[in-house]
Order: sequence, then C-alpha cells, then structure tokens
Amino acid sequence: MKALLMHTVYLVDDDTAVRDALGLLLLAKGYSVRSFESGEAFLAACQPEWQGCVILDVRLDGISGLAVFDRLRASNSELVVVFLSGHGDIEMAVQAVKQGAFDFLEKPCADTRLLQKIDDALAIAAAHSASRGSHEALQTLLDKLSPREKEVMELVLAGKQNKIIADALAITMRTVEVHRANVFAKMGVRSAVELAQRLAGKD
Repeated sequence: MKALLMHTVYLVDDDTAVRDALGLLLLAKGYSVRSFESGEAFLAACQPEWQGCVILDVRLDGISGLAVFDRLRASNSELVVVFLSGHGDIEMAVQAVKQGAFDFLEKPCADTRLLQKIDDALAIAAAHSASRGSHEALQTLLDKLSPREKEVMELVLAGKQNKIIADALAITMRTVEVHRANVFAKMGVRSAVELAQRLAGKD
C-alpha cells in the first residue's frame, strides 16, 4: 500500500460527522487526507497539479457533487473521483461513472470496501502520474532537437532513405547523416525502429 500513498485522498462531504469519521479512518491507515465541507471550498483550493483520489458526496449543500465532477472534467484534472451515494442518488452516480468517474459507493459503506476502492483509485492515479512523467521526459528530449533535426526525424520516421531526405530538404547526404546521428543521440536510440518505439511510448 505504501507506494500508493504518495497521493492524497480528498474528502468532500458537507456532513461533519461523516467527514470526521472517514478522515480519522484514513489517517489511521496511513493515508494523506484533506477534508472539505463543500464543493465550493474544494474547487477554490484545488490546484491543477493535485493528484490522488477524491471521495465526493453526490448531494452537497450549494454546488452538487456532480457539478464538482463536471468542473474537474472541464479542467482536465487527473484526480480520480469516487462518489458517495445515498440510495436515491444511485442513478446519478452510475451516470457519473459512465462519464469518467472511477466508481461509486453507497452510504453507509463498509470500511474494508471503502479502503479497497481508495487503493484501486490511487493505483489509477499513480498510473496517470507515471504516464504524465513519461510524456514530459519525452518532450524534454524532443525540445533538444533543432528545427532541422526535427524535419530529418519526421522523414526518417516516414521510412525515407537519406538520399530522398537530402533531396526533400535540399541538403547534402552527409548533412542528413549528421542530423540523423544527432537525432538518435539526443533521443537515446540506436535505430529508426527504436526511435519510433520511443515516440510511441513502447520503450
């Protein structure tokens, strides 16, 4: 579980007793927890870089849990949302899952089920984080390429031979070879196949 606790669990519930009970349970299990008494308070504090799991009540005083979820989706937030739902809210919660929420839990929820769902949600959050980190690392490598090297790279990926690339860019074959070697070195690959795999995220 420790590897999953790098991200925070955000509790959004207007019921103080529920919020306190869940917060104590999660803290006792070693989770990092932040609690909010309303959707407005959560959205006001929420930052784009936040990662982890949101336990979100469907019915809240003021803005609803569903509206909070819509705001998170609109902002492309990577937070993984698990809804808490009363009996009358299940249809709404199911609809939210269809729109991208991770799951919903019906109140009252057994501690073991809640903790398992949170672990599952945090695993998804960790995967999102790893994917974003990989994308950022790849972008850093691409940013090191000169405009000409990027042009050569695109033609190499298209399967063009050095002579064709030279003709297309109106440069000598020797210059193509130099640019090609620079692309491979900067991208940390040894061949066009490895380059294609890296750009596809398969390395």
